[in-house]
Order: sequence, then C-alpha cells, then structure tokens
Amino acid sequence: MTDLLLENEAMLRLSFFLGILIAMAIWELAAPRRRREIPRVLRWTNNLGVVVVDTILVRLTFPIVAVGLALMAEERGWGLFNVIEAPAWVAFVVSLLALDLAIYLQHVMFHAVPALWRLHRMHHADLEFDVTTGLRFHPVEILLSMGIKLAVVAALGPPAAVVLVFEVVLNGTAMFNHSNIRIPLGLDRILRLIVVTPDMHRVHHSVHPRETNSNFGFNLPWWDRLLGTYLAQPRDGHEEMTIGIEQFRTRRDLWLDRMLIQPVLGRASRYAINRDDRKPGP
Repeated sequence: MTDLLLENEAMLRLSFFLGILIAMAIWELAAPRRRREIPRVLRWTNNLGVVVVDTILVRLTFPIVAVGLALMAEERGWGLFNVIEAPAWVAFVVSLLALDLAIYLQHVMFHAVPALWRLHRMHHADLEFDVTTGLRFHPVEILLSMGIKLAVVAALGPPAAVVLVFEVVLNGTAMFNHSNIRIPLGLDRILRLIVVTPDMHRVHHSVHPRETNSNFGFNLPWWDRLLGTYLAQPRDGHEEMTIGIEQFRTRRDLWLDRMLIQPVLGRASRYAINRDDRKPGP
C-alpha cells in the first residue's frame, strides 16, 4: 500500500489539492464568514498564478523533493529514525509532530527576521482572506521553505509515507484555515483544540501587528498555546477586522507582477517581531 501511494505521489497530491480547493470554494459561496469586496476573478487569477510560478521554480531548483529525500535517507541510513529502532507508530506520530513544529518555528522566523519578513509579507498583503490566500507565497520563500523542509527530513529520517501524508494534510489544512467559511462558534471552539480553524488563523491576518504576530500554526494549534503565541479573537471582530498590512493596500498591488517585486519595495515595516521602528528600515 505504501509503495502504491509513493508511486502515485504527484497524482495523489494534485487530486487532494484540486478536491479541497473546489470544496472550500463551494463552501465559501454557500456560507461566507465575511463580505467580499474585491472581485474574485482579480484575486484568484493572480493568487493561482503565484502557485504556478512556485511549482515551476521548485521543480527547476530541486532535483529531489521531500518524499524522494525520505526514500534516499532510508536507503542510506540517514536521520534519526534510520539509525534507531522504533515502532512504526512511534516513528509516524513523532515525525508528524516534529515536521509540524518545524513549520511553526519556520513561520515565526519569517516574522522575526526583517529580511525574511520582506518575503513573507506578500502572503499577508492579500486584502481579503479566502482559500487562495493559503496558496499565496513568494517564490523565494517557497524555495527557502523547501530547503528547510529537506534539512529536517534529512536529520529526522521519517518514513517516506509519513512525509507524503504530512505534505498532503498540511496543504489541505492551509486551504481550510484560510477559507472564508462560517463555522458555528460552538463547533469552532471544539475544532480549534485539534486543528487550526479559519477563525483562529484569520486573527493572524489582521492589520494590527500584535494580532499579525500571533496564531502561527498552519495545521496543529497546540504550538501556539504551548509557546505563548495564541490569541483567541481579533479585537475588531471577524466581520469588521481589516485584513492585510499597512503597506500595499491598492488593488494594483494584488497583481502578480507587483506581488513578485514586493520584497524590494519600501521598508520591512513594523510587523517583524521585536522590530524597533524608531530606526530606519533596511
């Protein structure tokens, strides 16, 4: 079964991607959480355009990606779980948790370092919050993220099937928790104990820096609670809160060409964690 999954990795990932994207888009139409102000065709064409650019660059830059590296590590005895003997379920659970923690810490780092924030702010500069926001990342950030992920896989030596499951789940939860969908408040309180919900992650896309620098989790909500970065609700409420950052607030800034050059425009702004704005920006 594992061999079958790995042999069909590309088709499996594409199928889940398209299925979840379509399901979330339909849910957004049926039960939106916030009123839409910007035409969907403007944002969606450009946000999905970023996905195409990201995918091409990753394929051109990396001869091997995470699942392939996990297979290579297993063959050559690289990484923790290829050195020690551990029950399969232990390797599965610990690998999933470790990979998710690495994504959380990486996300915090991209907020903490002004140079990295310049890349990551493209994700935050979206003026609305929906399923395509979860796909909108600068190509250079994607390449750096892939490099970090490969380093973690090489050090950890997780089973290749676990890496595939993690990547599919992470991609799906990123689309889910960025979706403009209405979930009953009682159900949301229960769900956010085990998964990052849209209401939980939307706080992270607030224009207020304190809220932007909270709720870093993409998949599991536990790291935010354990490490003190959890914030339950936005101060302005979900319907009235302003999405985005104080820079790049025109519709022209939503175009693909402008998104790609955002890292070199203006200051790194006050969203980088612990940044002293009394000093000139880089």
